[in-house]
Amino acid sequence: MNLPTVILASASPRRSELLRQLDLEFEVIPSDATEIHHEQLTSGELSQINAYRKARAVSKRFPDALVIGMDTLVSLGTKLFGKPASRADAQRMLEDLQGFTHEVVTGVCLIHLRGHRQRIFADRTRVTFRSLSPAEIAHYHSKINPMDKAGAYAIQDHGDEIVRKISGSFSNVVGLPLERLSEELAQFEVRAPSVLASGH
Repeated sequence: MNLPTVILASASPRRSELLRQLDLEFEVIPSDATEIHHEQLTSGELSQINAYRKARAVSKRFPDALVIGMDTLVSLGTKLFGKPASRADAQRMLEDLQGFTHEVVTGVCLIHLRGHRQRIFADRTRVTFRSLSPAEIAHYHSKINPMDKAGAYAIQDHGDEIVRKISGSFSNVVGLPLERLSEELAQFEVRAPSVLASGH
């Protein structure tokens, strides 16, 4: 049986690195779908909607492929933290998160349009930050680029300087919940790279 080509609908190099850990052959085709923001939606609802929008946009161009779209959000109570709009915004985000336990939610959507198959789910990880001074936050941001990261931090880049502990999937905090994704891919019978089609 010919299995569909896998497409990662994300330009994030971190997500590509994670997906390679599953020994899959895949192509990267970033989605041009606009992320929506709605104060009445939870982080789980919003991340899954955005993941669907991203995957759907690419799947319409490549209906024979299995497209993986995702969206990661950080939440503290009812407050949502996406990607910062400025350096000052990034500083404010970590000032709000420092000393507290927040939740990182990654919504994931898998679509095989030709096969009329779709799966949408969200994975959650709890992250506890150390107490941080404004100077410590500024020092941390001098080591990474916070602008393309939900919550203005990257747990895989000097994360030990700001994070006290995590409960749940580490890869989910990076942006792709490998454990859950591996289980879902098995349902699409995507396991071995040798049987994946090459090209579109």
